[in-house]
Formats: sequence, structure tokens, C-alpha cells
Amino acid sequence: MINTIEKLGAYSVWANATLLRHLDGLVAEGATLPQGALRIFSHVLNAQAIWLGRLTSTPSPVKVWQEHDLAGLHHWHEQTSERFHQYGVEATTTNQAELDRLITYTNSIGEGYTSQVADILTHVPVHGNYHRAQVAKELRAAGLEPINTDFITYCRELSAKAEMADVPSL
Repeated sequence: MINTIEKLGAYSVWANATLLRHLDGLVAEGATLPQGALRIFSHVLNAQAIWLGRLTSTPSPVKVWQEHDLAGLHHWHEQTSERFHQYGVEATTTNQAELDRLITYTNSIGEGYTSQVADILTHVPVHGNYHRAQVAKELRAAGLEPINTDFITYCRELSAKAEMADVPSL
């Protein structure tokens, strides 16, 4: 059976890395990245850091709408994307109680909530996908070609790699 949380986490790592490579390429070609695209992608990576903090009861090192330059985006991707994915892998493979655990937290505007860890592990990749689409829109509005980071594109790449290696895909 496919572990959806694990697959969404792996997808999120891939999509963030794919978008970063694309942004690097645009800059290498002399493009100026739209501030809106940087702001939105900063939010994606900030959210990962914030949710990791909530899951591990540690303070967040960033604010929800804190903005980063391209180097900062690389930094926060390296600090959060794989770590968030691994948290999900460990929770889904070894600890059902962790998936069922409820956490209570306060959002960025001071409202209190309680959420199940499994729901958070699903929310963060979906949230990132939503905002990466907004980054694509910002790039296109600035006359730059966006990159496809759709989930199905990730799945196709997984299948192609598995086929080449003659192994089953995730």
C-alpha cells in the first residue's frame, strides 16, 4: 500500500528543489526574480519551519511572512524540506501514536488551534503546492517561464526512474 504522507513529503522536497533549480537558472540567465515570487516561496519554506517547530515543541526560527533572497530560500529548503519529510516517514513507519497525537498551537495572528499530526503532515505539502502555483503565476506575470512542479509530474519522474532501474516506484 502506498504511504500517502511519505509520498507527499517526498514530493514536497522534490518540488521545492525543482523550483529552486529553476530560479537559479533564471538568475543565471540574467533575469530578476519578481519580489512577489520570492515572498510567496519564502512563505512556503517558513511554514515548513514553523510546523516543524510546532511538531517538536521548539520555537520557530522564522516568521510566517518573513522574506528571503534566493540564498535564503536555499538555506531554508536545506533546513526544512527533507527534515519535514523524514518526520513524516518516521511517524508513518514506526509510530502510529505520533500520527494520532494532537498538538495545540497558536497561529501567526494569535488564534489557538488543535490539530492531529497526520493532518499537519498532509497539510504542509498541500499548502506548499498551492503557493508554488502562485510563484508560477508571479513568474509568468513578470514575463518569465515557470517550471512544472505538479504532483503528477513528480510521479511520472519516479516511474521513469524506477523503470530505468527495473524497480518498483514509491
